[in-house]
Amino acid sequence: MPEFIIAAILTGLSFGVLDGIINGNPYARRFMEVYQPIARKKINVPAGVLIDIVYGFIISGVFLLILPVLPSENGIVKGLVFGLGMWFFRVIMGAVSNWMMFKIPVNTILYMLVTGFIEMIILGIINGLIIK
Repeated sequence: MPEFIIAAILTGLSFGVLDGIINGNPYARRFMEVYQPIARKKINVPAGVLIDIVYGFIISGVFLLILPVLPSENGIVKGLVFGLGMWFFRVIMGAVSNWMMFKIPVNTILYMLVTGFIEMIILGIINGLIIK
């Protein structure tokens, strides 16, 4: 149980930090210009941290539930497989839906796919290394 709590908190905090890096850097701002008309001018950081911690518990909880059916005995491999699954269900499905419904430049979609891949793999590996 302690390893689950550690993994969940670390996953949530990492989620928030990675989102900040991915969405707050000058390079990303060019890709995300399409969202400027609807973007908030200020972020509620305490609410964001709380939400990301909750997400961390959900992600680690799902990892714990499917852990027995993930391939390999190696935690890194289990984390990679889990990260790929999260990437499909969270990032790919969201990016394709946005591309179908909104006028979003292809470069923005590609940026979201690549950065989302990196983020989900990192979160998966965190869980694979901590939760046994």
